[in-house]
This record gives sequence, structure tokens and C-alpha cells, in this order.
Amino acid sequence: MRDKAKALTLTEAVLDPILEREPAGPRVTYYNDATGARIELSGLTLANWAAKTANLVRDEFGLSPGARVAVLLPAHWQTAAVLLGCWWAGTEVVLRPDPDADLALATAERLDETDGVAEVAALSLDAFGMPVRDLPIGITDFATSVRVHGDQFLPRGTGVALDGMPVSEVLAEAKKSAMRQGFSEGDRVLSSASWDTPAELIDGLVSVLAAGASLVQVVNPDPTQYDRRAESERVTVRR
Repeated sequence: MRDKAKALTLTEAVLDPILEREPAGPRVTYYNDATGARIELSGLTLANWAAKTANLVRDEFGLSPGARVAVLLPAHWQTAAVLLGCWWAGTEVVLRPDPDADLALATAERLDETDGVAEVAALSLDAFGMPVRDLPIGITDFATSVRVHGDQFLPRGTGVALDGMPVSEVLAEAKKSAMRQGFSEGDRVLSSASWDTPAELIDGLVSVLAAGASLVQVVNPDPTQYDRRAESERVTVRR
């Protein structure tokens, strides 16, 4: 039984209710209209990926709760797992280049924004988990490293979660955002919005999870597919 006095990480706060209620239901469905890719993660699969990331952050990079992680990634299903993993490990996420960060997780195209960061891992965001080619010495390939880590995680502490905001504030803002946007439990939310700022991330991802809804995230959206996709994915809310 969970210690009721223990402060929850942001990941526990948003995922635990989902895993208790509907672990096998779709939670993040990702489309890239430029490539035709479609990836769907259940709540349980999303949690497993987040746990692997949290174990990587803690055990391979040696980060403890309170460390800072620069996440330089686009709106993507792997980014959702990375963010949840970082929060599960009790670390603070910043969405901008930060030379004082303890770790940066970035696409290959943004590695030049990680100068000064102690540890750097690159993500290919490849659907089949292919590594980033020709990485400079000292840069970790995320896909290669994360797969060897366990898919269960036991958190050891929490604190600031997102750009200086503690877990309680991020969660409160996410719930207010969900109410403002009309999200409720069981909704399917269609969005093509970016997650480049804390406000965008809260509105576009955290609020959906906090409401118990599921996300259909589309990048490089094809407007001609919008209505058909909303119907096929049983969308109930369009952002």
C-alpha cells in the first residue's frame, strides 16, 4: 500500500489513476502525416517506457531528485515517455537550452544547443528504435541505452517539476487547463499543437492525462485528413 504521506511525482499523479482504471486503453496515439506513421501506446505501455527512462536517468546518468534535465524534443510519443520518465525520477524539466542542466535529451538536429551540459543523450525518434548515426564521442544514444533498463520504477523523491514549478502547481495548472478546454475522463483529444513551452506542454499533454483523457497527437498535419481521422479515432474534443 502506498504511503499516504509520501509526495507523489507528477507522473504518479497523472498516470496512477489511469493505470488503476483502464491500463490497456489507448492513451497516446501519434500520427506523422509526412511519413504516414501511426503509433499507439496504452497507459501500461506508456508507463513502461516512462519507467525505462526513469531508470536510465537515475541509474545510468546518476541523477537524483532535484536534478535538472533539458528536454529539447518535439511533440512526439517518445517525448511523452521521456517527460514522464524524468518526472518519475523526480527531476526538473526545462524546455530550453540550459548549460547548467545535469542532462540534456535532444534530437540530433539540436545537439549544438547542449554545449556545457554534463551529460547528453540523443534521440532519433525512429519508430523502430534505430540509433542516431555518427554520434560524437561522449554523446549517449538514447534508443540503444534505454532498452536495457527495467520497465518498473520505484521513485525516491520529488520536487520542482517543470521550469521552476513544483508538482502541485503543474498539476493544478493542468487541471485548470483541462476544465478550460473541456476535457473529461474518457475523452479522445485531437491536437497538432506543439509542446515547446511549459504552457504549451501543460495544455497539450499534461492536461489531457490529468483529466483521464487520451491524446491523438498529429504532426505535419494534412488538413484533408482531419475529419476522417477524427471519425476513425473516435475523437470527442478537437484542440
